[in-house]
Amino acid sequence: MNFKLNVAWLYPDLMSTYGDKGNIIVIKKRSEWRDIDVKVEEITLETPIDILKKCDLIFMGGAQDRQQKLAGEDFLKRKGPVVKEMVERDIPALFVCAAFQAVGHYYKPYQGDPIVGPGIFDLYTEHPGDQAKRLIGNVAAEVINLELRTKNLELKKKIVGFENHGGRTYLGKKLKPLARVIKGGGNNGEDGFEGAIYKNSIGSYYHGPLLTKNPHIADWLITRSLEVKYGKEIQLAPLDDSFEWQAHNFMFKRLGL
Repeated sequence: MNFKLNVAWLYPDLMSTYGDKGNIIVIKKRSEWRDIDVKVEEITLETPIDILKKCDLIFMGGAQDRQQKLAGEDFLKRKGPVVKEMVERDIPALFVCAAFQAVGHYYKPYQGDPIVGPGIFDLYTEHPGDQAKRLIGNVAAEVINLELRTKNLELKKKIVGFENHGGRTYLGKKLKPLARVIKGGGNNGEDGFEGAIYKNSIGSYYHGPLLTKNPHIADWLITRSLEVKYGKEIQLAPLDDSFEWQAHNFMFKRLGL
């Protein structure tokens, strides 16, 4: 059977800092290497909603406060409600950094009014002010709420990346953290958690981009997208991920872990 995936890339012109475009490249290439036909739809402010509705996987990356504000009204009133409905239907998604903040109830930046979100995830984010330490640097965490179908599970429960955010994100009672911090600040520098998982959607502060050094997370997203679309269990063909795991393990060594 020839599988097909339509991937929605939300606001590529506004929200794609720190190499977040690489997540799209990874999803596309790891699918194509398995003969899965992939079409990436760039969802901008002007893109009709119907195109978004036809997608099987959603990605939205990071941004600075200015770009986040520019996308904020459109996301709250037009794209966000559609994404919320898709997430509730188990359509997988990956929201990185500013996107992770944007899918919550609100983000209160250092200056200016709060940016209200569509409440796709039960969370909120606030910037603590100019005296607060920015959470920045190479980071690692252990996945705790994601079922990974893989051998050598202890190794592949780990994720690495790069965080750079001033906002502190707090998860509500309806939301589980994605991972437990090993090194770094995580969601808020206080509770020891990184990211969030809701249904088949992941939120994370990890740039780098996230999926280049964590191929098991990329394959989880691809697998779940196909399973939801085709209504059956999917077993992806294995790939030679030796370079990816070298990069992953190098970051652990660099962090002294």
